[in-house]
Amino acid sequence: MAAPSPEHTPDHGRARPLARELRALREAKGWSRERLAKEAGVQPRTLARVESGGAIQPGFFTIGALAAALEVSLDDLFCPPKPPPGLWSAGYEGRDIDSFVATLRASRIDVVADVRLTPISRKPGFSKTRLSQALTEAGIEYIHLRTLGNPKDNRAPFWNGHLSVGRARFRSLLRSDEAQLDLDRLTEQASRSRVAVLCFEQDESRCHRQVVLTVVRKRIEVPVVPLA
Repeated sequence: MAAPSPEHTPDHGRARPLARELRALREAKGWSRERLAKEAGVQPRTLARVESGGAIQPGFFTIGALAAALEVSLDDLFCPPKPPPGLWSAGYEGRDIDSFVATLRASRIDVVADVRLTPISRKPGFSKTRLSQALTEAGIEYIHLRTLGNPKDNRAPFWNGHLSVGRARFRSLLRSDEAQLDLDRLTEQASRSRVAVLCFEQDESRCHRQVVLTVVRKRIEVPVVPLA
């Protein structure tokens, strides 16, 4: 039996990282998939297949053309330098799921840590099941840290301007054994990965996640960056 051509050799170990890196580089340029396909001289469906990270792999010349269009080397595509770990503050208020995931990819986020008490949203795509599916398709891990959520009876202070009252109450809730375990988990993730801490409010100062981020920063020296 003849050996399969490189164009059809499944290699999932390389396919997914390559797909993720291509998407990140393309989105960092602000290019659509159609724009990159045109610049590289490849069919849009071919690029879509590459970015899906599926079993059917592109040939050497296709990858070379994409690398040239993106102005990177093949080494940059297959062995990109690992970006430093850290924490990102992510509010999805005013965002749609597609642009939100694209922003996460552009920032090379590895993990989204959801600190909503109940991960249900009226915004399409941001409830737990749909959100985790969208993130998985983008190669991003999803974790729900329920004990780092703010209870309903402590949300009014964040909405009516009594922030010090709300933060003080929330800090007291973080002393529980369960919350400490989730803080340990978040700290460990942030020590080795790029982690976006997710809640609704775009303005971090009106959200309990600011307290979570401050506590983790006291445990580990990593930057905290607002998600663009």
